[in-house]
Amino acid sequence: MRNKIEKFIQRKKKVRTKISKTSLRPRISVFRSNRYLYAQIIDDAKGKTLVAASSQEKEASTLKTNIEKAGIVGEALAKKAAKAKIKKVTFDRGGYKYHGIIKALAEGARRGGLEF
Repeated sequence: MRNKIEKFIQRKKKVRTKISKTSLRPRISVFRSNRYLYAQIIDDAKGKTLVAASSQEKEASTLKTNIEKAGIVGEALAKKAAKAKIKKVTFDRGGYKYHGIIKALAEGARRGGLEF
């Protein structure tokens, strides 16, 4: 039987193969640690991070619940993306379920103006 990490990596690969990797639509990559949430917009054609946001930033650090923080992180990412003239992206949830914190981040990014 596979252990927990191997299962997570397998889910992550499965999600990643379904995402088209073009510079026209960069992807939002999400990483969730036990304490913080990180999101970045990556151009896979160039292999560079274009924009990044995390729950360690000032706006998000004052809130109490993690779901509220995730929404603020999504909105902050969308604001930074707007400054970098990025509107359309694809959402890479990694191996995480589209539920709770990950869903709140996606909804926050949509509220901020990103399309995916």
